[in-house]
Amino acid sequence: MWLAVGAIVLLWIVITYNRFIILRNRVRNNWSQVDVVLKNRFDLIPNLVETVSGYSAHERETLSQMTELRTRYASAGSVNEKAEASSEMSLLLSRLMVVAESYPDLKASENFLYLKQQLAEIEDKIRYARQFYNDTVEAFNTAIAVFPSNLIASLFGFSEQPFFQIGEAEKINPQVRF
Repeated sequence: MWLAVGAIVLLWIVITYNRFIILRNRVRNNWSQVDVVLKNRFDLIPNLVETVSGYSAHERETLSQMTELRTRYASAGSVNEKAEASSEMSLLLSRLMVVAESYPDLKASENFLYLKQQLAEIEDKIRYARQFYNDTVEAFNTAIAVFPSNLIASLFGFSEQPFFQIGEAEKINPQVRF
């Protein structure tokens, strides 16, 4: 009888461990999807900077900050660092779009309109990818936190994964000076 109980417990440990592995791999895969979309947005930045700099000499600081953020994102190692760089970029992009409204020639530029459309599509993809990633993180974090699975999680070193939250920069409305 004790042999049967031991076999059941061992089977439960193996099943629980494998479930954690599957969920952790889903979290990693979904983060990769977010990362690809964010990289697409950051890859659009040089074209946007080039287009806007031809029309607006006053926005050199914003354009310079965008270039610096692109570099910071590329060298970021953690989800939180990439999320913060992404949030700051969202703020700068929204500020740039508001300022672009005061330049009729820029607003009418085919290249700018194309880049603006591309950016809108990428922003939608970011929202969906972020939601999907956060849903997967929630499932993983819940699985490793509930009893008795949390015993297996701590035994094998599984830890909570960070959510991709909007940063403080995105919570603030952009200040636009004319």
